[in-house]
Amino acid sequence: MVAEEKVFKLTDVEKHNISKGENKSIWTVIHDKVYDITKFLDEHPGGEEILIENAGIDSTENFEDVGHSSDAREMLAEYYIGELHEEDRTGSVDAGPKSWGTDSAAISGASDSSWISTYLVPMSIAAACALAYRWYKVSK
Repeated sequence: MVAEEKVFKLTDVEKHNISKGENKSIWTVIHDKVYDITKFLDEHPGGEEILIENAGIDSTENFEDVGHSSDAREMLAEYYIGELHEEDRTGSVDAGPKSWGTDSAAISGASDSSWISTYLVPMSIAAACALAYRWYKVSK
């Protein structure tokens, strides 16, 4: 028997932005999934303030802008409590972690054009300027 998945409206999520007292309750939405991140407040490497700022809202864009690692994305599963209601969904899809250290030119096979634009063109301009300067000085 398959357990039915819980579905929450965005108005339900908005009610869970309580960060003070014994009744702390911090929920957020990332990629149309609802997470109760209350227990993660003290553990978040960026501090609890950023989680509190994103409490009760769809924080997908903020989550992606930071460039969370694949480990951080896997940790979300622990705090998952349900799906966002169909009416409130944005349709955003998790594209995975950003590849900060990857050279996109090398991946696409365009490393030659990258070398040309990075080294050959500036060196050619510098050489042309040096020759023009020398010609100018000699012709005087």
